[in-house]
Amino acid sequence: MASSDVARQPDNGARPLSLAGHVGFDSLPDQLVNKSISQGFCFNILCIGETGIGKSTLMDTLFNTNFENFESSHFEPQVKLRAQTYDLQESNVRLRLTVVNTVGFGDQMNKQESYQPVVDYIDKQFETYLQEELKIKRSLHNYHDSRVHACLYFISPSGHSLKSLDLVTMKKLDSKVNIIPVIAKADTISKSELHKFKIKIMSELVSNGVQIYQFPLDDETVAKVNTTMNGHLPFAVVGSTEEVCVGNKLVKARQYPWGVVQVENEHHCDFVKLREMLICVNMEDLREQTHTRHYELYRRCKLEEMGFKDTDPECKPVSLQQTYEAKRQEFLAELQKREDEMRQVFVQRVKEKEAELKEAERELQSRFEQLKRLHADEKAALEEKKRLLDDDLSSFSKRKAAAQLLQAQSFTVNGKKDKERKNSGFM
Repeated sequence: MASSDVARQPDNGARPLSLAGHVGFDSLPDQLVNKSISQGFCFNILCIGETGIGKSTLMDTLFNTNFENFESSHFEPQVKLRAQTYDLQESNVRLRLTVVNTVGFGDQMNKQESYQPVVDYIDKQFETYLQEELKIKRSLHNYHDSRVHACLYFISPSGHSLKSLDLVTMKKLDSKVNIIPVIAKADTISKSELHKFKIKIMSELVSNGVQIYQFPLDDETVAKVNTTMNGHLPFAVVGSTEEVCVGNKLVKARQYPWGVVQVENEHHCDFVKLREMLICVNMEDLREQTHTRHYELYRRCKLEEMGFKDTDPECKPVSLQQTYEAKRQEFLAELQKREDEMRQVFVQRVKEKEAELKEAERELQSRFEQLKRLHADEKAALEEKKRLLDDDLSSFSKRKAAAQLLQAQSFTVNGKKDKERKNSGFM
């Protein structure tokens, strides 16, 4: 990456010189190749399509192996992305391959937001890489790059037109990932219908402003084949890991009652074209486009959101230090402003609380005085009742004493009378 960046720098007026003999820097390409082989490569593929459209089968067929596959139903409540990473080796080249599958895509009744989990996943991988890049102590040389390098978008072989979900999803993704549209299960429609379907698809993509990945033409060694293959998009593919005997050899194919569809026969489908373009010819360009185009766009937008920029209002270059200091001062000013606002709010709330407490104190004091008066009134009434009761009791005691005195006198008189009667009786 660094050498290519240096090669792209404009001529600064350097004077060309000829060498008097062999120096040795012509071995740099070999050094780069050896270093790349020792480090290995990574490639990440995102497969988008409805459940049962053949995504897993095509991946198995493309890489001539059996990846770990999971059964998926058509009743997923929402779209989920399942990423699986494998270490592959061909000859002395090691490849760390990540296959990301969209589980439940397009299976919901409301498909309006089906694309959002896919967008979020791609952005998350960009954000993870950006955070690693912004670290003080970086380790990008051994960092596992999880950014999506290619998106195989599986189109249902309806033969009519693209679904609205397909157009919306590809439009949301075309600035984030390299989209390669493929017509899945291409053996279910005739060649004439397939040709018309391809034209219809490309027409709809152009009319809706969807930018799919175009195989590069800047390299003369592959410009001719890439030009031809750009005319074959979208690729109509058939996937199968089953081997069928055709003639005297076993080939990967699908066996039907009416005949055999050979996966690697270019007269039957475009599988070989897809494999050549995706893996054999343009894999490095897909990786490079992901870094220099899609990731750079994400990085630029993120840094601009954070307030970083290359030039000032007068179009003069601005260093990262100046931008940092400006953002720091802006942040401190904003922090001071918010602190003052919070202090004012706090003081205002304290005043309001004090007023509420004073009002409550006044209400309590008023209530206390009212209760105190009621208590005094009730006490006076009780004392008055007590005085009346005491008077009644004193009057009652006097009447009782008088009654008892009268009764005693009555008993005395009656006794004398009885005595007199008895005396008179004896006489």
